[in-house]
Amino acid sequence: MAEVSTEADGTGRIVAPSADEVERAAEAALRPKRLDDFVGQQVVRDQLSLVLQAALARGNPPDHVLLSGPPGLGKTTLAMIIAGELESHLRLTSGPAIQHAGDLAAVLSSLEEGDVLFIDEIHRLARPAEELLYVAMEDFRVDVVVGKGAGASAIPLALPRFTVVGATTRSGLLPAPLRDRFGFTGHMDYYSAAELERVILRSSGLLGVHLEHAAAHEIAGRSRGTPRIANRLLRRVRDWAQVRGDGRLDLHAARSALEVYEVDPIGLDRLDRAVLTALCTRFGGGPVGLSTLAMTVGEEAETVETVAEPYLVREGLIGRTPRGRVATLAAWEHLGLTPPPQQGTQGTLPEL
Repeated sequence: MAEVSTEADGTGRIVAPSADEVERAAEAALRPKRLDDFVGQQVVRDQLSLVLQAALARGNPPDHVLLSGPPGLGKTTLAMIIAGELESHLRLTSGPAIQHAGDLAAVLSSLEEGDVLFIDEIHRLARPAEELLYVAMEDFRVDVVVGKGAGASAIPLALPRFTVVGATTRSGLLPAPLRDRFGFTGHMDYYSAAELERVILRSSGLLGVHLEHAAAHEIAGRSRGTPRIANRLLRRVRDWAQVRGDGRLDLHAARSALEVYEVDPIGLDRLDRAVLTALCTRFGGGPVGLSTLAMTVGEEAETVETVAEPYLVREGLIGRTPRGRVATLAAWEHLGLTPPPQQGTQGTLPEL
């Protein structure tokens, strides 16, 4: 019998919001090509539509666009849509890939009139490249340094008008001078369950499989508000139905597949539940220090803090206090445990 395939990002978690290159290739077939086909993010879509339509009417490239928000919500997809709506070429790069000003100068000098330059993780640009980008975005030129030492001189090189689309998961790390050069900033929020259902049903059609609405509802409820996770879980449900089921993507297939991959009804995986269980059963609900909690579940403190904790905090299952992490009443209820009498006040301690 064929094995059920696995898929996750570099963390090995099926509910991780980030993706590696293999998964990005799988996502390509599911990406919408036009703004009208993009599901969710209604405010950003309406604002961006106005910016693009006005630019097209004037016959000029639009203002530079900054898209911020958690990973997996569609920032790269929107960048591709912007290029598609403008009928322009798209150049893709990322902050970590540009470590020197010369790297960025080479990219900029290859652009043509009206091109869209997408810089993912723009907050990770090296400082020299960042300073070069300031001038390129504002004055559409780069200064090419010729010679070395005291005899060096800068020769300005004019650039065609282009549009930078920057994406960041940590907008607070962007320097103010860079942030101010973007004419439009869109913040992307997590999706509702209803929006994720629409995403999943659309994706199932593109994958050529029939997904029952009850199954779509089940997958959406476990997708942590993130389309990338929803599409990943859909592919795993399809695998289960093909290998262990009767080929139908119904509610039974969805629940059975997600049980195999240890994704519970609210989207928690093994690591999430391990953190909650340790916090409640080993430490009486806390407070407990991060390093102690991480040691108990056999993970690095950074892994617990950056991989598991954000979703648990967002769902109101744990709280961060000056004395450490605490479990809220919702955590005890989710695990089916009875909290100690004093637990009722722990979830309201001030955050760090």
